Amino acid sequence: MTHPFHPLCGQRLRVLFERHYVATGLGFCCEGGPAGSVMLPADWTDRGRPAECHALGYEQLVELAALLAALATRREG
Repeated sequence: MTHPFHPLCGQRLRVLFERHYVATGLGFCCEGGPAGSVMLPADWTDRGRPAECHALGYEQLVELAALLAALATRREG
């Protein structure tokens, strides 16, 4: 499991079977320990394509700051 926000991140899971979905592509049904079996997109595993990692540019950071400011104002009001 390689998805950084999944509770099983960093753990090795036994693949029970594979399934291809038209909408999402390849997925794996895995033993999830106490969680039972879990269906995972291939991209969340080491068998999928690696996640793209890129830094935000100046424009994206300005947009993010404006969004956070608007959310903070909305929450206060």
